Amino acid sequence: MAGAHPAEDPPGLPPPGLPILAGRSNLALRVVSSLVLAPLAIGAAWFGGAVFIVFWLIAALVVLWEWQTLVCGHDRNSVLTVGAAALAGAAAVLTVGWFGIAIALVALGGFAIAGLASQVRRGWCVAGLVYAAALLIAPVLLRSDGTFGFAAILFLFVIVWLTDIAAYFAGRAIGGPKLMPRVSPKKTWSGAIGGSIAAVVGGVLLARQFGITGIAAVAVVALVLSVVSQAGDLFESAVKRRFNAKDASQLIPGHGGLMDRLDGFVTAAVAGALVGLLHGGLNATARGLMVW
Repeated sequence: MAGAHPAEDPPGLPPPGLPILAGRSNLALRVVSSLVLAPLAIGAAWFGGAVFIVFWLIAALVVLWEWQTLVCGHDRNSVLTVGAAALAGAAAVLTVGWFGIAIALVALGGFAIAGLASQVRRGWCVAGLVYAAALLIAPVLLRSDGTFGFAAILFLFVIVWLTDIAAYFAGRAIGGPKLMPRVSPKKTWSGAIGGSIAAVVGGVLLARQFGITGIAAVAVVALVLSVVSQAGDLFESAVKRRFNAKDASQLIPGHGGLMDRLDGFVTAAVAGALVGLLHGGLNATARGLMVW
């Protein structure tokens, strides 16, 4: 009520202005965390090889821990042990380019997890290993292309990061109809469209920096990957909602868990790797993604 004394405010409500300050503080934490994490990811992509594989193995192990902690309940420890062993084995064979064996090791780990997990959580626990393995294998497959691997990873970074950033600010500035209110109440169609536009522009500009032609096709690929990235974000939100969690963990200040930050990247990387495989083959996956 206008003119009401603060003491008359309903109990339990924060003082006026506190949500705004909290939002600004959270945004500042997100910016600081990103300034730390982004150079690490770019640096690993630049070095490639074993450094890149170890970087994404660590990320995959953390995501596996977050997922299984969220969904597996009392079966978590045994499932984590088997899943971590499968990921470590896959990373080891990836250093010599044995992608088929890496996938086979993950499949064996999935069968073992299916035997260890309770029937009611079995599918979710196996899905956690598949999700974490995708985060490991897809980027490594793209980076293994010696000519276009680094460009392809930067292409993914630009698309996913710009989609996320532009969607956040466009959604707040424009508002409008919600994208999927039952899954993620804050996401809007205006944010989704703004994020995709920014991703296309950023993807095209990066491709030009690497002297890549066929810009119209690159723009289409960037648009598809942006949409897939947003679908990955919604998928992870649906998983968290299914298990009554706001964040995957509290590992990263202002961001929640690593899975919360990499949800869009996982799906975009898998989609990018599939496009590259279909267009360029196993030995030129990044070229197949970038050159048309």
